[in-house]
Amino acid sequence: MDKDRIEGSANQAKGALKQAAGKITGDAKLQAEGAADKAKGKVQNAVGGLKDTLRDAAKN
Repeated sequence: MDKDRIEGSANQAKGALKQAAGKITGDAKLQAEGAADKAKGKVQNAVGGLKDTLRDAAKN
């Protein structure tokens, strides 16, 4: 598994926590930061998946 996938999953989890905390406290800035972290994590996870796919294809 590519390190980007691991870091992407971590960013998604961090973003979800920030977003939830922002909703609970009514902090729109924290909520927006959480949404941005989640989006960053999704992209990073997708890049890692692509790297894994390319690596697997190169082996065959």
